[in-house]
Amino acid sequence: MTQQDYKHPITPPSQLVKQWCHDRNQWTDFENVLAIRAAQWGADAELTACCAWIGGEIGATDPNDLYAARRPKLQSLKERALEAFEAIKLEGDSVRVHLKYSDWDCIRRALEQLPDNN
Repeated sequence: MTQQDYKHPITPPSQLVKQWCHDRNQWTDFENVLAIRAAQWGADAELTACCAWIGGEIGATDPNDLYAARRPKLQSLKERALEAFEAIKLEGDSVRVHLKYSDWDCIRRALEQLPDNN
């Protein structure tokens, strides 16, 4: 099978496919087909996810909204710590805590970054 056997609208240029395995001396048809199929699968999966997002967002017209939904920014340590802290529930004079160790660690690391102001 060669690249011409595929009619998918997203097919990476052969030079790009070769760059993905730049340390190889030979480039076989199998490797070429595998790289093309991987790129096409990724493109199809992304398109499916985008269509699902648009289907759930009635009235969404700003392309930046779609971009933000599909490529969200990583949360800062502060944002993650605050989110974990929100899981602590105050019930009268007591506290109910259901946090994973990673949540406690995140809160601890965020507190460690605060300056030591007296």
